[in-house]
Amino acid sequence: QGQLVESGGRLAQVGSSLTLSCRVSGDIFKTYSLGWFRQVPGKERQWIAAISSRRFTSYAEHVRGRFTISRANAVNTISLQMNNLTLEDAGVYYCAADSVSLEVQRGPKYWGRGTQVTVSE
Repeated sequence: QGQLVESGGRLAQVGSSLTLSCRVSGDIFKTYSLGWFRQVPGKERQWIAAISSRRFTSYAEHVRGRFTISRANAVNTISLQMNNLTLEDAGVYYCAADSVSLEVQRGPKYWGRGTQVTVSE
């Protein structure tokens, strides 16, 4: 299995809620910065949310107040609760990890393979 494995992506209606999960290997989960990016066709990956080992969280401006990132230490998993979905929330969501920051210029060190989120009216 991969070191980061996403799940939970599916078709959802505008205004509904959806939760994504990412199982992270133990060595990475313990100390790395973890979080989520979204990518749409023809565009670069965009940072969505991050969480530290102490559960401090950060969010991109366009999702703050609607999305909640969390971590379940007992099962080495982070989740992204997405509420009030919009058409612009659609895309492939990637779990990511880095020893320093998810927003470093070189990009995070570790990536999952992605999970597709489709939003419709």
